[in-house]
Amino acid sequence: MPKLGMKPLRQSALVEATIAEIGRTGSLDVTVSQIARKAGVSSALAHHYFGSKDQIFIATMRHILDIFGQEARQGMAAAKTPRDRLMAIIHASFSAQNFKPEIVSAWLSFYVKAQRSAEAQRLLRVYHRRLHSNLAFDLRKLCDGDAEAIAHSLAALIDGLYIRQALREGAPDGAAAVAMITDHLDRAIGRH
Repeated sequence: MPKLGMKPLRQSALVEATIAEIGRTGSLDVTVSQIARKAGVSSALAHHYFGSKDQIFIATMRHILDIFGQEARQGMAAAKTPRDRLMAIIHASFSAQNFKPEIVSAWLSFYVKAQRSAEAQRLLRVYHRRLHSNLAFDLRKLCDGDAEAIAHSLAALIDGLYIRQALREGAPDGAAAVAMITDHLDRAIGRH
């Protein structure tokens, strides 16, 4: 097995530290020094690997999106029906790995960052397009005429539940979120 160099290990540590620090503060009001200290590296090394705090944050969101994508793809690959594929996406959105306080804080910070950063905005648009496309693909098989509108409402519910979670106290309740979106999905499918 090939040995990993220090660069990927340190970059990974910085990404994980960024998630932890954003979760601790609930915002992007963290410094590269705080992130670096949490990762056990110098701030100079963090700047060397990423260039800026913005680039660290973009790398962090790519990491979060990669984890979500892997989980969603695994679930969809195992699905036997279009509804099962939709449920795989919904479950991945609210899994214990993807719907924990520090990840929710990172997402909320990401939405805010996308208002001022072209790179964050582009990454958010890619995520929204892929989510919508994956939802609409299977919805067309279940309720052809309304697939686009239902996909839009499901994506809005997913985003909305993340925002609501970020603004309330208490641990995220992924099961309740899945139940709410499943109810909406089943009502929408049932109309067809």
